Amino acid sequence: MSNSASVATELKYCHLHINGKKLASKGKIVTQYNPATGEAAAEIPYCTSAEVDSAIAAAQAAFPAWSKTPVLQRARILFKFRELVDKHSAELVSLITEENGKTTEEAKGSFLRGIECIEFACGAPTLMMGEGLERISSDVDTNAIRQPLGVCVGITPFNFPFMVPLWMFPIAIACGNTFVLKPSEKVPRSSVRLAELLYEAGLPAGVLNVVHGAKEVVDQLLTDERVKAVSFVGSSNVAKYIFSTASAHGKRVQALGGAKNHSVVMPDAEMKSTVESIMASSFGCAGERCVATSVVVAVGAVADPLIAELTKFANGMTVCAGDHAEAHMGPVISTEAKDRIVNYIEIGEKEGAKIARDGRNQKYPGHHNKDGYFLGPTIFDHVKPNMRIA
Repeated sequence: MSNSASVATELKYCHLHINGKKLASKGKIVTQYNPATGEAAAEIPYCTSAEVDSAIAAAQAAFPAWSKTPVLQRARILFKFRELVDKHSAELVSLITEENGKTTEEAKGSFLRGIECIEFACGAPTLMMGEGLERISSDVDTNAIRQPLGVCVGITPFNFPFMVPLWMFPIAIACGNTFVLKPSEKVPRSSVRLAELLYEAGLPAGVLNVVHGAKEVVDQLLTDERVKAVSFVGSSNVAKYIFSTASAHGKRVQALGGAKNHSVVMPDAEMKSTVESIMASSFGCAGERCVATSVVVAVGAVADPLIAELTKFANGMTVCAGDHAEAHMGPVISTEAKDRIVNYIEIGEKEGAKIARDGRNQKYPGHHNKDGYFLGPTIFDHVKPNMRIA
């Protein structure tokens, strides 16, 4: 056996979760890399069409009984799920950091946001209450009730492998729907672990299923007539595609795309808190989130002092593996992402913007791994609105 083959057999394998069972896929295998080290971390399968069909079929078969299960019983399972997730918090936080590269503190923050979503779903008995009004007109009463749709699909991004799936499936299943989750192929293991814990909490087989893959898998989920609703978080171009494709096939769709956020700094701004807020927004989670500040508009004479303070703050940030206690900023998700960012920095230079702080020249601590996907905070000044980086 070759050395490369022996290494591959030692990698963690990311299972599918179909009809309450962990399964190995018959599809092709891709390698997941640890962003902080560049080392192979796990084997990720791309599901076959038959496996995706099986997941949808399992969700459809589970729907009649699950939708008729009293909402209090559904909530009781979610309460147990919340308890188990909290019990395994250290493991899950570590997995978030390993998959995505977040610092431990960032992973803890996204973990707590995810827990809040489970807690919200536990309130389904109250949240699902209908309403009624007697005699809205002569001899006419009205009643409104909430009923589950059927099989729902969630397609989630790489930047929050734990939190964003929890935006979706706990609420969907609390309301009596069944679910097929397709996490980002870059960070799928957090989703599989959540499915394991939910089934440990007593979820009936088929109510939650997890499949893996890229566009082919997504297209099958978007067009299958058994799927009634789709939820997506990711880039804007893909969000538009998800919305147009799924809605054309008669599905309810929510598709959340990317964002570019502008901060306006007025001349009377308190400098210390302003700088702290901008840097946390811009470079928290390595800038890989929709709430990241990408443009700061400085009004009047505050501009030059602001640039100086932002640069000073950036120079004091420690960029290294997220599991180190002193880390302020971890790696980006992949070598492709790093190359794309470096390309934008080069474009900014060519267009005539001034680099106030160049992340390509970042100084790293002794434990920095040279094969990780690291870049330091980069700050441009004198950026004109017609420049591509703007």
